[in-house]
Amino acid sequence: MDGLMMDFQLTLPPVLRRAETYFGEQEVVTRRPDRSFHRYTFRDLARRSKQLAVALQGLGLERGARVATLCWNHHQHLEAYFGIPCGGFVLHTLNLRLHAKDLNFIAGHGDDRVLILDESLVPLWEQFKDGLDIEHVFVVEGSYEDLLASADPDDWRDPELDEREAAAMCFTSGTTGRPRGVVYSHRSTILHAFGVASMAPLGHAITQADTLLPVVPMFHANAWGYPYLATLIGAKLVLPGPHLDPESLLEDFAEHGVTWTAGVPTLWLGMLELLEADSSRWDLSRMRGMLVGGAAVPRSMIEAYKRHDLTVVQGWGMTETSPVGSTTDLVGDLAEADEETQLDFLAMAGLPLPFVEARIRAGDEDVPWDGESMGELEVRGPWVAAEYYEAPDCADRWSDDGWFKTGDIAAIHPRGFIQIKDRSKDVIKSGGEWISSVELENALMAHPAVAEAAVIGIPDEKWQERPLACVVLKDGASASEDELRAFIAPRFAKWWLPDRFEFVDEIPKTAVGKFRKIALREQFAGDSVAAT
Repeated sequence: MDGLMMDFQLTLPPVLRRAETYFGEQEVVTRRPDRSFHRYTFRDLARRSKQLAVALQGLGLERGARVATLCWNHHQHLEAYFGIPCGGFVLHTLNLRLHAKDLNFIAGHGDDRVLILDESLVPLWEQFKDGLDIEHVFVVEGSYEDLLASADPDDWRDPELDEREAAAMCFTSGTTGRPRGVVYSHRSTILHAFGVASMAPLGHAITQADTLLPVVPMFHANAWGYPYLATLIGAKLVLPGPHLDPESLLEDFAEHGVTWTAGVPTLWLGMLELLEADSSRWDLSRMRGMLVGGAAVPRSMIEAYKRHDLTVVQGWGMTETSPVGSTTDLVGDLAEADEETQLDFLAMAGLPLPFVEARIRAGDEDVPWDGESMGELEVRGPWVAAEYYEAPDCADRWSDDGWFKTGDIAAIHPRGFIQIKDRSKDVIKSGGEWISSVELENALMAHPAVAEAAVIGIPDEKWQERPLACVVLKDGASASEDELRAFIAPRFAKWWLPDRFEFVDEIPKTAVGKFRKIALREQFAGDSVAAT
């Protein structure tokens, strides 16, 4: 017997319609390149998104054609998030921090037909445009407005999309080999927004009364879904434009009464230095939580923000998971646990969101959920990729029974909390045993003199690999190799401790702000260390 419910398609047009109907006066604020603020409403967003959809249809594009963006976080990019898929096309966000050769490959492999870009990024476009079949280019500060003016929003009609049609495309950052395309459906995008909306970290659900500022870029991984979430629930949205330095963001938080923000740990480490120097400069009393992901969050950073009455909510995800797969919450008796216990759980990657399932595998065997045993994290769910775009050679990233192999080495606590130990390519294999570079890094960054730390494995004749720590000290601070080794020694077995420390001016980072360890390995590849 079948149920007797309507077969209502989960697509983006109803989300835009809902925002226009019920939250029409809610505000969207953008910080312009000149640092002034642009303000308009969800009603304006809906009108201009419809104009964009109609204008793109007027270009004669086929349904499903890819329309690329090369933009910072601003209201025009938000219009593209809705106007492109609501016109029956596929939004393809290009990561402006990638090398020109990677952008050329991504735009070509994605078969992009139209490009919308910021004026400041035209020189980057000039570097990668050769050989591409992009027929139309619109600059946000100029021809984009002409494009919109050519269309009447009243001419827009819901294209009656199938929920499984593609809504957006994003390529991985390609740190190991060619970038790979992930194609999000309308259905997966809607379900992901509902999944993120289901969070209530530490008892604080995100609602229409909140103000969201996603620092995570709109040019990669859907800005973690927060633009769609804000529009779905009617929350005020603040977009920082190209101004992603810690001081500008703190100004935005205070000026607009931001309650939730989201970004990668390296950003919050820089912001923490400003707050430690003089937190009285900014009123952050409305801030409920800082959603942090993209890399493991040092426990010391969570503790430091707690001293400023700011809550770090850690999560885990990747491009292939739309991207949010888990978030931290103190459920059940953990809400009443002592502070040290709570910090232990806040430092984990959290519980999987509803409908995301996780397991740990070592070869073909499941690893027990004991918080100690490690293996590769595998996930499945309605917003997890089932394959890459036109990349049959990558089929081995999925298990025979359909789970996605994340490449993250993890353990799962008996209560179900995911604990990311390392990337499979970064875990250090010493004497047949695994050493987590992430745990060593987080321990080092708890030292008051350390700004950043990255640990890599380098060749060793006896042990196969040994850990080497690359450390950036805070301005004016000092620490010796022996001091740092002694600082972390109580937390680890002796054979885990780095045999050598390198003090560097900066640690290279990927296009999305993660430590680029491949560059460090290249730098120190010829070095070896003798075990102590």
